[in-house]
Amino acid sequence: MPYEKELAAAKKAASLAARLCQKVQKALLQSDVHSKSDKSPVTVADYGSQAVVSFVLERELPSEPFSLVAEEDSGDLRKDSGQETLKRITELVNDTLAGEGSHGFSTLTTDDVLRAIDNGKSEGGSSGRHWVLDPIDGTKGFLRGDQYAIALALLHEGKVVLGVLACPNLPLTSIGSNQQHSGNEVGCLFFAKVGEGTYMQTLDGSSQTRVHVSATENPEEASFFESYEAAHSSHDLSSSIAEVKLGVKAPPVRIDSQAKYGALSRGDGAIYLRFPHKGYREKIWDHAAGCIVVTEAGGVAMDAAGNPLDFSKGKFLDVASGIIVTNQKLMPLLLRAVKESLDERASSL
Repeated sequence: MPYEKELAAAKKAASLAARLCQKVQKALLQSDVHSKSDKSPVTVADYGSQAVVSFVLERELPSEPFSLVAEEDSGDLRKDSGQETLKRITELVNDTLAGEGSHGFSTLTTDDVLRAIDNGKSEGGSSGRHWVLDPIDGTKGFLRGDQYAIALALLHEGKVVLGVLACPNLPLTSIGSNQQHSGNEVGCLFFAKVGEGTYMQTLDGSSQTRVHVSATENPEEASFFESYEAAHSSHDLSSSIAEVKLGVKAPPVRIDSQAKYGALSRGDGAIYLRFPHKGYREKIWDHAAGCIVVTEAGGVAMDAAGNPLDFSKGKFLDVASGIIVTNQKLMPLLLRAVKESLDERASSL
């Protein structure tokens, strides 16, 4: 089967990275939170997650030329001020890989960890194979104790051919349900391979089920997802499209990260709207894994002009105005509503 061993490696890498992230989130110490030069919060878990994924993929797929497009780099960790953080990351990575028992990972040095993080410097593109990783998608959610995802995808000749989303805090049952979730009901991993559908399993892999997007054709019955952070997407534009144009009755479900794509793929909601603020450029690692998880579950992901998302142009997605995700029945209605709203907004400026 094509991409079978790659998918197995990706699931293993994302599951181990999720284990590391859970450990850090549980005992989130103030000293574990740092600021990158752009002032966005980054934790030892971001770096540790990237290092773990890098190690596991290289080890599991030794014969493949290894190319990784990922969010973090080791620049800050190589400074004197980063030495304590680097030691802490190396301990975390070694603990996580040692938890694999007899799988033979030798103890890693700080230099090994720096090299693994810097494997992520690839630019991607339209030829060859490139792994695409967001080691913690939704860092702010992670810091709040809310939703985040380890998002890993494989590009082949510019197309996403598989994707894995590990969502440690996402309930196994619908987030739309009002049930109280006990600890063992939380934590799932979504995975998809081109042409073979989307599946959800528990993080430990003990159970697995195939998932499908919502089949609703009536926009009034469709609930919609948007980013938790208002800084990440225009909430007022989303709500005017959903409520005024489509007649959506349910309030928006605001959650961090590509956990939204996972929830959408199993039908928790029917629409995801993302309208970044002017000047923001979408990165491929924020959408690659989520996109294939939704499309293989029967959904559609497009930019606001109705173009398919193109992951072949390097680190950035060239999208018009925003990203919209829904089922195939609702997409024509949604595209029309988005176009009307964007035109109205433009004429009022």
